[in-house]
Amino acid sequence: MKYVSTRGKAPILSFEEAMLAGLASDGGLYVPEKIPNFSKEEISSWSDLTYEELAFKIMSPFIDGEVPDDDLRLLIKKTYSTFRHKAIAPLVQTARNEFILELFHGPTLAFKDFALQFLGNLMDYVLKKRNQRVVVMGATSGDTGSAAIEGCRHSKHLDIFILHPHNRVSEVQRRQMTTVLQDNVFNIALDGNFDDCQNMVKNSFSDQTFLPKDRQLVAVNSINWVRIMAQIVYYFYAGLALNSPHRRVSFSVPTGNFGDIFAGYLAKQMGLPIDQLVIATNSNDILHRCISNNDLSIKTLVQSLSPSMDIMVSSNFERMLFDLHDRDGRMINNLMSDFKSKGKLVLTDAVLAKARKLFSSYRLDDDSMTNVMSDIWKTSEYIVDPHTAIGVEAARRTISHRGAPAICLSTAHPAKFPESSRKAGFENDPELPPHMTDLFDRKERYTIQANNIQDIQKFIAENIS
Repeated sequence: MKYVSTRGKAPILSFEEAMLAGLASDGGLYVPEKIPNFSKEEISSWSDLTYEELAFKIMSPFIDGEVPDDDLRLLIKKTYSTFRHKAIAPLVQTARNEFILELFHGPTLAFKDFALQFLGNLMDYVLKKRNQRVVVMGATSGDTGSAAIEGCRHSKHLDIFILHPHNRVSEVQRRQMTTVLQDNVFNIALDGNFDDCQNMVKNSFSDQTFLPKDRQLVAVNSINWVRIMAQIVYYFYAGLALNSPHRRVSFSVPTGNFGDIFAGYLAKQMGLPIDQLVIATNSNDILHRCISNNDLSIKTLVQSLSPSMDIMVSSNFERMLFDLHDRDGRMINNLMSDFKSKGKLVLTDAVLAKARKLFSSYRLDDDSMTNVMSDIWKTSEYIVDPHTAIGVEAARRTISHRGAPAICLSTAHPAKFPESSRKAGFENDPELPPHMTDLFDRKERYTIQANNIQDIQKFIAENIS
């Protein structure tokens, strides 16, 4: 399996090379040259597999032998052995034909653990084999940072620098990152928003001259293909739990950077019979505006009660545009150049029609979201986090419940967002799991930095071991 850039100019890479490159040299994102496809009969034969066994089936075609099968199985087993629930990704029913896919049973209580714990283990395996040391640089709107740090902190082959927007993540999210005190872990609170953090990372990948000659940057954001690949698995797992492929299913996905729902799109391309894919957004609704009104324009970022979705420029949408434009890298290069210079993009009628055939969308503001949290509790005695509440309401508004079951992706544990629970009228904050009950007593360490790329790069260069 080879990997190509969405902008068509960067070298074609192997799986390992694409993982370590992260962002392509032409500014694009790496995608596989072809997408594996499984027959209905083959998918049906997986119905009794464990999550780990299914992960091997789904991911191995993308890796294509670059990691020996026995080693890959061990890496998968090591990754998911840290999850607290035996089902890894359990389904909970909250209404007739409505299900919650709980993706928060990993070590940092968010869906990012599914990909980032695997990426950390895989990266350590590859770097050890190559006798190579790298610098991991990532941006987070809340959950990526802690999952990446947890996945990477034990590696002797890297230093990790995570940028988060100062005072724009929840306190639990911040402390999950800043209380990890290993010498190779550095947290940077940037005086800006998530898009500023993400731009800082992308620009640093484009010009790495600030690093020593024996170092390179590696991405942990979902610009890294491995992130997307690992997330495809739980779509198949949830579908199989509800008797797919003999029954169609629909998914509603709380969406910020478009990586999670892009994994769902790939699951559909690979043979999972998905009826609808719903883009669920908060007030930072560029993706909803795109699907509903062909308005892909950058507006002022709003700070919300669902901070992991406070993103205006959804990086992974470029991967979707690549497919919508028949994988024409030259076209995507021109489109993204225009988007960067003008701050907006207008899709052709034909491309918009393709997108609408694949996706529905829905937007929810903070007040409506907290009402949904309250309603779900009243009707099913189940507490959801704010991002999941948006996903549930989007499903209820857009998916026909007389047809395929609606599976709403629950992206984080509600204890990470106590402010939302209070505003939803809950008397007590949701409790953190036992392994985190002392989180607020742990010592923190982080550096507040101005929104200046030279300062950030200098800080990284000075702290590389």
